[in-house]
Amino acid sequence: MNKCMIVLGLLLMTIASVQTACGTDDDPITEKPATPVPNPEGTGENDNSESGNDNKENNDNENNEGENKMNRNIIIHVGNRGFAATLEDNATARAFSALLPMTITMNEMNSNEKYHYLSESLPTDSYRPGTIRNGDLMLYGSSCVVLFYETFASPYSYTRIGQLNDPSGLASALGRGNVPVTFEINND
Repeated sequence: MNKCMIVLGLLLMTIASVQTACGTDDDPITEKPATPVPNPEGTGENDNSESGNDNKENNDNENNEGENKMNRNIIIHVGNRGFAATLEDNATARAFSALLPMTITMNEMNSNEKYHYLSESLPTDSYRPGTIRNGDLMLYGSSCVVLFYETFASPYSYTRIGQLNDPSGLASALGRGNVPVTFEINND
């Protein structure tokens, strides 16, 4: 009997320590790597959750009436080109729009995206989109803004910030190197 109690006690302590040491796949990664590691599949966290879906709906508008409404129209300037985009109606997009206007240098990765680590974390609600689309504006982790200029399949998780209304010409405007990009609210 004493031996069983000791084994049971050790088992319970092991389970408790494992549960406190491990997060869920939905926990945002808040540490930034010193340098992003290029990944042929695209940037994104490797989570083990079930396959995501391309048509995730965000129902974050329970209390978005009145003062929480925001202008969801932005312009993304690359060189002498301006691209109209529409932000999602979610906490991430609201936090992102509060940072605007801003000009950042976006770094090249995988010949399909540009990314930049913000100095602060944004709220996350990551999911696996399955397919990344040309013109998607996403958040990887909690502080990496990613602008995709190619369409491709991806197993990684992102939080959607917005989408360019017409991404035609985006790839050529962004080029193949690092590039300054300005994001601003479209007040028109």
